[in-house]
Amino acid sequence: MKSLSLALLPLLLAALPAQAAPDPHAARIARILKATPLIDGHNDWPEALAEKAKEARWTMDLRRLDPARYHSDIDRLRAGGVGGQFWSVWVSADLSPLQQVRDTIEQIDLAHSFARRYPRDFAFVTTAAQVRAAHRAGRIASLIGVEGGGQIDGSLAVLRAYHDLGASYLTLTHSRTTDWADSATDDPRHDGLTPFGESVVTELNRLGMLVDLSHVSEATMLDALRVSRAPVIFSHSSARALCDSPRNVSDAVLQQVAANGGVVMVNYAPQYVSEARRVWSANRSAEIARYNAPPFGGLHIGDPAAAKRALAAWEQANPEPVVTLAQVADHIDHIAKVAGVDHVGLGSDYDGVGSLPQGLGGVDTYPALLAELMRRGWSDANVAKLAGENILRVMTAAEKVAAGMR
Repeated sequence: MKSLSLALLPLLLAALPAQAAPDPHAARIARILKATPLIDGHNDWPEALAEKAKEARWTMDLRRLDPARYHSDIDRLRAGGVGGQFWSVWVSADLSPLQQVRDTIEQIDLAHSFARRYPRDFAFVTTAAQVRAAHRAGRIASLIGVEGGGQIDGSLAVLRAYHDLGASYLTLTHSRTTDWADSATDDPRHDGLTPFGESVVTELNRLGMLVDLSHVSEATMLDALRVSRAPVIFSHSSARALCDSPRNVSDAVLQQVAANGGVVMVNYAPQYVSEARRVWSANRSAEIARYNAPPFGGLHIGDPAAAKRALAAWEQANPEPVVTLAQVADHIDHIAKVAGVDHVGLGSDYDGVGSLPQGLGGVDTYPALLAELMRRGWSDANVAKLAGENILRVMTAAEKVAAGMR
């Protein structure tokens, strides 16, 4: 009987469910993120809540949200090991200037409400030291970035008011060229910054706010790098050498960022990660225009059902290129190679994009990206720099510049 049992043992073991092998990088990542807060430079959760939840955003439970509608919630932030987050405060550049200011203040209040409502999970902060203190206390350090120079309505006083309300950076433009700075995605009018635009950069330095160069034209990037006394940031941009979008950063500018001491925080948006995806998106937009071009053109003008069928047929013949976590890691690797590992960070653009790379579907996936870099040979020290040490160094330097200017 005993020999029969021993004979059956291999069969019994084979019948047991397979156990997943433990992630060999998990312990390393946990150790790094215990010592260094993982800080994302750009998350549009406040605007997503305003758009989708309307007035319910002030009272709804933010611990767990539908992942099909939101990339962020408290439970997933915790699962992703997030230690600090710059909440983007964005309003449409198409609004009137006064409406932009009003809506910006409302969004700032919403970002503040995270810590008011969930003080065990969030701590509102404005300095590098406060970020580290919140992290030691087990809270997610919450910071604010104003995503568009048009939101100051051409007024340094409005900029100062945003600073007094806790804003930590200003993105010099969004999608539209302003009266004082050229955007990457609009017709240039100034060849970079106007004299007033230069004064905005100087005032940001004096206030200790970070100069954010995502969304601006290359000429604006270079002007701001010339004028700024403090390190600059790109809160959510990727490498132009890998994806030729004007929203990304060229190697020539990356070298200037290194000389300035700044940091480029890599964006996850597929059209800024994959050149194939960028071209596909442009071709798709051209097809939509071809079917619907007003007022007299368009193959199916006046027949939206036919236009919809034609677009579906085009999409079937031209499937959307797949974008992956590994391609985001390629951008991180490239920036680290060209500018140096001290000048790269994470700026996901969560809740500000319609789709995301495979493997990066929400704020719980940062460890998967860090693990990919470890598989490529990144050391713990360099992963810590990417995760948070680089942006904390930039914040500290900007604070020192501001103290000197006062």
